[in-house]
Amino acid sequence: MKNKLIPKTNFVCQSCGFENSKWLGKCPSCGGWNTFVEEIKRADLRPGKNKAARQSAPTLPQTLKEIEIRDDQRLMSGISEFDRVTGGGLVSGSLTLIGGDPGIGKSTLTLQLVDRLASSGQKVLYVSGEESPAQIKLRAQRLKVDSDNLLLLSETVLESVLETVHKLKPDILVMDSIQTIYRADLESAPGSVGQVRECGAELMRLAKTDNLATILIGHVTKEGVIAGPRTLEHMVDTVLYLEGERHHAYRILRSVKNRFGSTNEIGVFEMQEAGMVEVANPSQVFLSERTREIPGSTVVCSLEGTRPLLVEIQALVAPASYGNPQRVPTGFNHRRLSMLLAVLERRAGLNLGMHDVFANIAGGLKLDEPAIDLGIAAAVASAFKNRNADPDTAVVGEIGLGGEIRSVGQLDKRINEAQKLGFKRMIIPAHNTKDKYSDKIKLVEVRYLSDALQALIV
Repeated sequence: MKNKLIPKTNFVCQSCGFENSKWLGKCPSCGGWNTFVEEIKRADLRPGKNKAARQSAPTLPQTLKEIEIRDDQRLMSGISEFDRVTGGGLVSGSLTLIGGDPGIGKSTLTLQLVDRLASSGQKVLYVSGEESPAQIKLRAQRLKVDSDNLLLLSETVLESVLETVHKLKPDILVMDSIQTIYRADLESAPGSVGQVRECGAELMRLAKTDNLATILIGHVTKEGVIAGPRTLEHMVDTVLYLEGERHHAYRILRSVKNRFGSTNEIGVFEMQEAGMVEVANPSQVFLSERTREIPGSTVVCSLEGTRPLLVEIQALVAPASYGNPQRVPTGFNHRRLSMLLAVLERRAGLNLGMHDVFANIAGGLKLDEPAIDLGIAAAVASAFKNRNADPDTAVVGEIGLGGEIRSVGQLDKRINEAQKLGFKRMIIPAHNTKDKYSDKIKLVEVRYLSDALQALIV
């Protein structure tokens, strides 16, 4: 009697994709605990063993002169905020990953996007593994999406999706979401590392060979990364994150990887009943609820990609009543706040050692640019002294450990943005004033933190 073949299994880390023959409590690659899941090894996909591999013909090398670039490589959506983030629209043959927390608005934004593209004559296939066509139609009616070039398909098997793509030959393909799609020849569950990795690789091959612009929607874990292996982010051409707080109406579409444009660009949207609405002037929106006459409030100009943003930074300083003082930042790095508090205490003479310090970037924004240092420090100093900062003055500057104000990049864009919103003064680093910027706004040059606080706090 012949022994039955026992399927070979591997243990795969669900965070980073590391494989091991035995179960491990801690992943040696990413350091995650209890992330290993047993998965059956995939079927033999070598050439000659797989139908898709036999059908694909080998490509021939070309010289640079032989490669032609078409003028219609960019697919403009007409949504200016999205086109800004992607560097001018989707690129034919590209693979774009849109990630975000569940319920943040990824499917809503994508449906509005493909409706604009379909209305311009592009043929779109929208594949949903989470919702039925009836559910998608209900959302489409709310968003007033009704293009005849938008085709819906409810399917989770990758082979069936590929067959439909070869029949319809669309210009744009949307997969919502990549965690629900699975290959039938893999035994692991949908959403596992093996399935996400193999499905992503197959869709990348499809996008490149058929010159098909493909959009993948992916969920984000509690740690803030795309669920599944990190190799998926390395595989795609563009990675976009949709950020925002559930209790705020504004959403930030941020580019963290883009092979066809600038990274760190952002687009600002407002979630309304009719869907995602573009915010043409984010600075004015973020400052619309600002209270002018209150200690602990300053306005700083940050640069996100090529876009200057004026945002309000709020601070609250109170005596610590319960043991160790608290340092609680919202919207920027915790260690940055600790460093700035140490500089304020050592270089500006503010005794903050026994005080709780809370600092917040209003509007739900997250900023990591060092140029906002001066705004954070000034807000904390204003709250500590209980004296108002000049409401008609904006600030910008990086703070060094010696208390010096260091220069920042692209100062002209920041000054022009402050001038547009009616600010009368702007405190800037002295090292940035080699050229003449503007006569309509007064520029105050400072070299040290103490000079900036003296000029700002009234």
